[in-house]
Amino acid sequence: MEAEPKSRRFFLSGLRLLVVALVIFYVGACVLVFAFQRKLLYLPVVRSPATVDQMARVKGMARWTNSSGQCIGMKRIYTNQPATGCVLMMYGNASSAIGCSVYADVIQQVAPLDFYVLEYPGYEDRPGAPSRESLLAAGKEALQSLGTNQPIYLVGESLGTGVASFLAGEFPEKISGLMLLSPYHRLADVAQSHYPLLPARWILQDDFWSENYLHNYHGLVGVMIDGQDEVVPATFGHRLFDGFAGPKKLWEYPHCHHVQLGESPETFWKAVTAFWLAGKNSTP
Repeated sequence: MEAEPKSRRFFLSGLRLLVVALVIFYVGACVLVFAFQRKLLYLPVVRSPATVDQMARVKGMARWTNSSGQCIGMKRIYTNQPATGCVLMMYGNASSAIGCSVYADVIQQVAPLDFYVLEYPGYEDRPGAPSRESLLAAGKEALQSLGTNQPIYLVGESLGTGVASFLAGEFPEKISGLMLLSPYHRLADVAQSHYPLLPARWILQDDFWSENYLHNYHGLVGVMIDGQDEVVPATFGHRLFDGFAGPKKLWEYPHCHHVQLGESPETFWKAVTAFWLAGKNSTP
């Protein structure tokens, strides 16, 4: 008669130990993700100044400096001046300003625009460390450094769509149009989709809430969404597009992956610049 109570006690004791172990493991996983989340979120490309200069020459890019002479990114001025406007680009996670030379190639092929790319703190040879605060501050400085009376168009890629959306909402009177490539309505929801068993939405320090940023912006917004995007699932781009009440246009490629075009870059960017120009011409 005592064997059953003993075995039951043994079972319950083992079950309690298992639950405690699982709780400790879960809490430990949450602590690790919280502590190292910026290592997971930001993947900076880091090179020496000499290497950056050499690569910039090869790509036809030049350093872009602020009023203090500090490098804040890269630029390529349109060859046949005068340009009719300028593009300011914010790139995706594992890219860099030099890596955006491919965008300069095609955009300047289809439109007479100067091209600038923000370099994030901690990327390439720019001092500092990446964080939401440092990226947004760098973006504000970059936009204010343009100092042009010509139209300014923002292009955001993946992570950079949050920075672009912030700048549009912060300086709506300065921005003539946006193009967001593989965007999200809120970065915390993207993080939650990648870590469904962890409270990622609540522990993410560097949340970019693009949907809220755009509340103060009523200009042109183009959105490009890839149906097979594993990094930023299409549903988050659709939420941003559907939630924006201003003039907008959607480019969707159901069979493409992250930041991948389903047509030639020339055709795509020709349509984007035409969208910007049509909106500019229709403005009273």
